[in-house]
Amino acid sequence: MSLLSSKFTRRTILISALLCSTIDTADAAPIKIGYSDWPGWVAWQIAIDKGWIKQAGIDASFQWFDYSASLEAFAAGKLDAVLATNGDTLVTGSAGGRGTMILATDYSSGNDMIIGKAGIKSLKDLMGQSVAVETGLVDHLLLINGLKKAGIAENAIKLVNAKTNELPQILASGSVSAIGVWQPVAGQALKASAGAHPLYTSADEPGLIYDVLTVSPNSLNRNRADWIKLTQVWDKVVTYINDPKTQPDALKIMAQRSGGGITPESYKKLLYGTHLLNIADNQAVMVKAKGFKSLYGSSYFVDKFNVNQGIYRTAQNVDGYIDPKLVHGK
Repeated sequence: MSLLSSKFTRRTILISALLCSTIDTADAAPIKIGYSDWPGWVAWQIAIDKGWIKQAGIDASFQWFDYSASLEAFAAGKLDAVLATNGDTLVTGSAGGRGTMILATDYSSGNDMIIGKAGIKSLKDLMGQSVAVETGLVDHLLLINGLKKAGIAENAIKLVNAKTNELPQILASGSVSAIGVWQPVAGQALKASAGAHPLYTSADEPGLIYDVLTVSPNSLNRNRADWIKLTQVWDKVVTYINDPKTQPDALKIMAQRSGGGITPESYKKLLYGTHLLNIADNQAVMVKAKGFKSLYGSSYFVDKFNVNQGIYRTAQNVDGYIDPKLVHGK
């Protein structure tokens, strides 16, 4: 769940978008959707396996990617839609790969976390200490938000930039006092360092990190009826996952898609850190307002963070990135 802060990556996205823009304008059947390994996106596998998408009369192809690769493919016009964070939708749009958020699948409610080593009891204990994150990514955002709430200035800590997959080893080495990371890497870090524990998580700020279905404007215009139907399919998926009678089957499907030998029982723990949003929830979060209870308010906050951190220079017109009508069937 990155914010794609790399200048090289943004340049690559922009160049690819320019070179491949004709792909996006061509009539394509089926509609192509990129998804990757996050519980709120893996959940779509239920609809795929159960045949609900075809039953709804939608000709769609879900394509599995590493997350960053899915964003690049979307920006290059090779996908009609991508499952991404609201912040990444703004970043790809700022570089030329414009998308419209039509559905919020979930918000992170614990799967993103700031983890402290043994002896660090709170965020205030980090003053004057080194904290490692992959700067510009979503858990850098989480860290800054946590520090602000704790009344700690950003310059009161020593920020260390490191790749996300290296963070468990860095924390275990004792060279830093805390790291910012998301699941499943967060779980690896907790196991690798005796006494390590979460200091602040996305459960402490519900709505800071939304995960969304982002559609290219051309595909949205051409296939609006299909995208409306797909939002209704999502509502069915959320019901299937939340129903105690069908949840075991849902977890089995999701664990198998995620791979890596994860069991349905283990996957259930990851699901606890992901607050799934049904259609009624979407209608509520897609009301324009300030604050994290609104997809708009969350995106305003992330946009400001992106500009302040130099991820892009010009603030984005957030309202233009969201179409709230589809979850109302319009």
